[in-house]
Amino acid sequence: MIKSFPLLLLAVLINLPSWAQIGVGAEAPKGADQLFNGKKRSLHKNWTYWEGPRLAAELPIKWEIVPDPVDKGTAVSSNDPAGAGGKYGAADIVSKQKFTDFRLHVEFLIKEEGGNSGVYLQNRYEIQILDGDSTDHGMAAIINEKAAPYRVYNGVGKWNAYDIRFRAARFDDSGNLSEKAMTTIYFNGEKIHENESISQVWGGANSGLDGGRDGGKGITNRPGGIKLQAEGHEVLFRNIWVQRLNLEEPDTDF
Repeated sequence: MIKSFPLLLLAVLINLPSWAQIGVGAEAPKGADQLFNGKKRSLHKNWTYWEGPRLAAELPIKWEIVPDPVDKGTAVSSNDPAGAGGKYGAADIVSKQKFTDFRLHVEFLIKEEGGNSGVYLQNRYEIQILDGDSTDHGMAAIINEKAAPYRVYNGVGKWNAYDIRFRAARFDDSGNLSEKAMTTIYFNGEKIHENESISQVWGGANSGLDGGRDGGKGITNRPGGIKLQAEGHEVLFRNIWVQRLNLEEPDTDF
């Protein structure tokens, strides 16, 4: 029995569902779309600038493809010149594909202390990237709503991973909001948010879809892309993939 245990464990691992693969280096499961693989072609094929009210950048995307400072390969830097000075919305990039419910994997590396960016779900709800901040506006927070344990962060100069399962807001037959958006998030393989409802879009019209409607509370049923924020900081991204889901029940746990 003892000798057979490794084989049994291997069999269990082989038969794990694809969504169980989390953390830095997680590979896209079958049926998922690789939104960014480190290559320039992938960037320009799958992404564009978000055309918000503060847009100051012009295509083609100016986010630079740079050598991966830790592993072999390349990554993309969010340090777009148009975003200098923390002007979010001036040079943010958004996936050309739009989504409702989905499973998302994003890897990021902050090169300097205080580095700031963000991952936006449906181009609405920001999951913060901010070195040095453990508040509800800080690292891995559902911004301004739910803080995350800062100890999970690997630190400056190291790769980190968000694994996110997201269910979009629901609306009744009259178009009124009936169920808020919901998410479960793993940070570097540790669950930090479980079935958390998201109340609104924060940051105003320059932040994302519906940010300018009723103070960010006027959520609509428009699908939205995955957005990455440019705020004039050297934050790198790699290995971004997404899998479309259809979550009928209000449960995002995985």
